[in-house]
Amino acid sequence: MKWFPLLAVLCAALFPAVAKAGETVTYKDGDTMLEGYVAKPANMSGKAPVVMIAHQWMGLTANEKMRADMLAQQGYIAFAIDMYGQGIRPKDTKEAGELATKYKSDVATSRKRLNNALVYARQIEGADPARVAIIGYCFGGTMALELARSGADILGAISFHGGLATPDPVTKPGVIKAAIQVHHGADDPMVKPEEVAAFEKEMNAAGADWVLTKYAHAVHAFTQKEAGDDPSKGIAYNAKADARSWAYALDFLEKLF
Repeated sequence: MKWFPLLAVLCAALFPAVAKAGETVTYKDGDTMLEGYVAKPANMSGKAPVVMIAHQWMGLTANEKMRADMLAQQGYIAFAIDMYGQGIRPKDTKEAGELATKYKSDVATSRKRLNNALVYARQIEGADPARVAIIGYCFGGTMALELARSGADILGAISFHGGLATPDPVTKPGVIKAAIQVHHGADDPMVKPEEVAAFEKEMNAAGADWVLTKYAHAVHAFTQKEAGDDPSKGIAYNAKADARSWAYALDFLEKLF
C-alpha cells in the first residue's frame, strides 16, 4: 500500500521511544488508597496544564504510563489516575469486566472517585489548577465522559474507544462544562450505533461542545497494541487510527489550553 511508508513516518513522529519520566504517587478517595503515576515536562518554567489519564479495564498499566510520558514531552503534567484502588489489578479479563461494570454501573461512586483525582491533580507541584483536562481509554474513556457529566470544572474530556452509555445521562444545558472529543472505531461491535446515537442526543440536550470522529475499519481497543491484529475478534490494534486519533487529541488539547 502506498500509504504505509507515510504512516510509518507519522507513527515514528507521534510515538517516539520514551523513557519513563514519571513517578508513582498515592492519594485517597475517602479511606481508599489509590496509586497513580505523574509525569512532568523535563524543563518546566511556570505553571503547566494538567492532563489526567483514565485507564482501561485492566487498571493502571504501562500503557497509561507511556501516554503520560508522551504528554509530558508535549509540555503537560500528566496524571494517570487509579479507579480501582492500590494493589487492585485484575488478573484476567473476567475480573476486569466485573470491576469495570461495577464502576460504570455505580456512577455516584465513580464520579466521586474521579473528582477526588481531580482535586489531587490540581495540587500537583507546578500544576495550573485552571487548566485541566482528562483523557481515557476503553473503560477509561467512559470514565473521562463521566467526569464531564458530573459537572466538573475542567476544560476538556477525550474518550478513545470508550463506552458512551451512562446510567445517569445529562438532560439539561449547563451541567457539562468540558469540551468533549470522542474517538470511535467505525466497526466497533461493543459500542453499537444505537449507543452512539443516544450519546449524540444526550450531548445535544446538554448543550455540550462535542465532536465525535469515526475511524474506518477500526474496532474496539484500536490504540492498544496488546489487542492483536485480528479485527474479526471485535478488538484489534489499528496503527492508522491510533496515530490519527493521537494527533487530533494533541491538537484539541493545544487549543483548549
